[in-house]
Parts: sequence; structure tokens; C-alpha cells
Amino acid sequence: MMNVLLVDDEPWVIEGLRTMVNWRNFGFQICGEASSGSEAFSMIQELKPELVLTDINMPVINGLELIERSNQKLARPPKFVILSGYDNFDYALTAMQQRVTEYLLKPFDEEEIEAVLIRLRTKIQEELKAEQCHSRMQFLFTNNLLIRLIQGEDNESLKLQAAKALLLQKDSKLRCVVVEASGPSDALAGRVKKYFKQEPDRIFEDSAGRIGVILPDDEFPSCRVHELSVQLHRELEDPSSQPVIVTISGVLQGIESIRELYLQALEVNKCKRCQGREGVYLYRDLRQGGKSQELAKEKFKELTELVTASRINKIHAAVEAALDSMLEGMLDLKEAISHVADLEWSLCRRIGEMNGDPDALMRKLHDGHGAIDSFGNYSALKTYVLELCLEAADILARLEAKNENNTIFHVIQYVDREFRSKLQLQDLAKMFHMNTAYLGQLFKKETGKPFNDYLNEKRIEEAKRLLRRTQMKISDIALQVGYPNTDYFIIKFKCLTGVLPSAYKQKTEREPAD
Repeated sequence: MMNVLLVDDEPWVIEGLRTMVNWRNFGFQICGEASSGSEAFSMIQELKPELVLTDINMPVINGLELIERSNQKLARPPKFVILSGYDNFDYALTAMQQRVTEYLLKPFDEEEIEAVLIRLRTKIQEELKAEQCHSRMQFLFTNNLLIRLIQGEDNESLKLQAAKALLLQKDSKLRCVVVEASGPSDALAGRVKKYFKQEPDRIFEDSAGRIGVILPDDEFPSCRVHELSVQLHRELEDPSSQPVIVTISGVLQGIESIRELYLQALEVNKCKRCQGREGVYLYRDLRQGGKSQELAKEKFKELTELVTASRINKIHAAVEAALDSMLEGMLDLKEAISHVADLEWSLCRRIGEMNGDPDALMRKLHDGHGAIDSFGNYSALKTYVLELCLEAADILARLEAKNENNTIFHVIQYVDREFRSKLQLQDLAKMFHMNTAYLGQLFKKETGKPFNDYLNEKRIEEAKRLLRRTQMKISDIALQVGYPNTDYFIIKFKCLTGVLPSAYKQKTEREPAD
């Protein structure tokens, strides 16, 4: 539907126009009504109608002045139809000089207006089609230049051609914004253009359907780019669709920097997509966030060590330090919660290794606080972490005392730590001053598996982890997990998993990333 604005200082005329014609039958809808030229001009700027029907004789700004102002100040003025009670050649001449499309004398009838709408509908549609075709051709040309630069094509002829076509100086300071959202790329490009208006449009589409735009820093300073990106994200946001991610690069100088600017914005995009996040993100924050993440990991590692050692007197200060490291690094709550989830897992695993009941601990904490992903602020998270650590430290201290004289517990712990080295049941029996056969019986009773089966399963689990997460050779992995003979490792791996190590690695590589 094309939009039409009705302008007349006589309410009865507006009412007649509204009710006389079935606008939708002719492809139009009334988007607004104005009673003066000044009000109409503001509405034209805001609503951008394709057609305006206006009276001539109005206070402050008359109809002809409205048309003149629109033609002078708007990049794409609407079509105008004059509605006048004056059968005056001077008015008609002035209207023609202002490129008025139609001139109707009052009183007019339904047939006259409908005939005008039919003519205008065809004319506007043809012009829109031509404009869209021109815009598409311009986009394809610009897109081709920018994609060649992004792909690393490096020659002076291309740089000069791009600088001329994009109206950029050789030393222009630039930044790149990349937008990922669901829906047709043409529609997404149109929305990006709406917010980042420039002449010419410096927009491109990458191989994944993301829309990018190159922005000169002097026209689009940092704060303005961020403000427009937030507004664009709000418009694109749809809970029923895939996450909308808008990423902003740093600022670099010159046409040759376009590739690096795109790669910066793309790096942030991939990082946030892997995290399942949406929003507006800056490259500089990702760089700073990397350091913050490392500091937070270090503090949580120290906290875990204190809890597992049951050093209760130092836990309060360590919790403060861990939470403060995330606050100072400006990590958002979801990132902070992921660190706490890792802490939970580490402590529960340790409790389980010591024959404790980690599920009982987690039920108690969740009954009192709820799940950690429900926390709405750092204060609630901090209270939870402190109780988690104090409770876990107390449980571990009691388990340590209980297991102090439990030899088989220490044997299993030793195997869990040293499974990568050469281990034999008779050697363990000597180390722990036990009879070999008796140790084998106790080991099976405690773990539910014979010693060699338990050992092989530990090694194969570690091998699976290395196959999934590293590019190590199979022979190196075999040696790493305790099998000096690669062929024997392959036999054991297939026996326990049903597939060869190479097939397992290929399967995991084909699986889509989260």
C-alpha cells in the first residue's frame, strides 16, 4: 500500500476525501491528515507519503509554498495533487512550475478523484520500480567493490576505484558495523540504510547474509554509531526469530583498512553467536573482556583451591575478590553466572570423588536460592557463591576426615590422577601395602568394575576429549593417555566406543557447533 496525506483547513473537505473514495481499491491508504501547510510539511518529513492531496489557500504556509518547500528540502518529495476552488490560470501556472502532478477544481466528484488515483498509482509504481532497480544496481556495484577489499584483494586500481565510488578520502578514518538478523537480506539492508543514511550508501552483504556498512568517523562518531545501532537492534528484535547481533569495529585509517575493520566486527559477531547472545557489541569491549575473563578465571581457580583445601577462614575474602574481578571487568551477569557454574561443577566433582553426595548439596542450595540462572543481580549471586563455598568446604573437610584411613579410596584417587602413566595392579598393591588379589576385589567392589576395565575407560574418556578439542595426532593422543602402542590404543578405543578414533574425530567435526 502507498501512503497518502490529506491537507486542507476545512474539516468537511478532509471528511469528504476520507469517505468519498475507497482508497485501498487503488493501492493507497490514508497515513495522516493536516489542517495547515506547516503541519503538513512536518508530517511529510515524518511519514514520507508517496502522495499528498493539498488545498492551496491555507494560513501561514499555503499549498503552493508547501510544495515548493518539499521540492527544495526533501531528497524524495511526494507527488502532489492540488485541490482548489480557484479556476485561476496563475495558480495553475505556478502549480505546473512546482511540478504538481494533478490539479483538481472544487467541487470535485468521486469519478474525478478515482481517475487521478489510477493515473498516479501507475506513475508512482513505475518510478518506484525504476528507483529500486537503480538502487539495486548501485548496491551490487558497491557490494562488489567492498567484498573484493574484504576478501583481501590488494591493488592500487581497486583502492582508487573504491575511493571514488564511495566518496572517501585516502586517509579517511573508518569503522564497520555488521548486522545479523533473520529475514530477507534485501529487507535487512533497507533497514540498515534507514538508520545509517549516507550518500552514497556504503553497504555490503557477506557470504553468510550478514549486512555490513562502512562509516566515515567524521560523519558517524562513536557515540552516534552506538546510538543508531541500539535503535536498529530494537526495531529488528523479535523473540520468535533468531538472535539479532549488531557488532561495531574499532576505527582505522584508509581504504586498505576495510578488510581489518570487517574482520574485527565479524570476530565479535562469531563470539556472541557462539554464546547464544544478542544485542549491540563493540570490538574494543571484546578485547578488554578477554583480559577480564582471564582475571576472573584466575580468581575462581584460587577460590576453588581454597574450598577443596577446606581453608574456611580465607573463603570470605576469596569470594569478594572473585566477584569484584568480574564487576571491575564489566562482565555482564550471564558471563558471571557461567563462572559460578564452573565452580559448582568443580566442587561437586571433588565431593563425588571423595564418596560424598554432591546432589544433596545442590538440592539444599537450590531450595534456598533457586537456580543460578534465575539471579537478577550480582548481590544475589555473591550470597549464593559464599554459601556454596562454605557448605562445600565443610562437606569436604568431613569427607577428608572420614576417608583418612580408607585405603581403597586413596587408591582410586591415585588412579584418577595418574591414569596416563604406566599403572599395574601389583604395583599399586606394593605402593599401598596390600595383597594384589585382595586389592583387586576391593577395587571392583568400590567402583563396580575390574581394575583394568576402570583404567581403560578413564584413558579412553580422556582420548575422546582430546579428539574433540585438539588437533593432536592419534599416535600422540595414544601416548598422552597411557598407551605407548598406537595399535593397541586403536583396538581398545573401538572396543569401548564401537568406532575407530579417526571415525570418532570426523563425526565430532561434522556435528554443528552450539
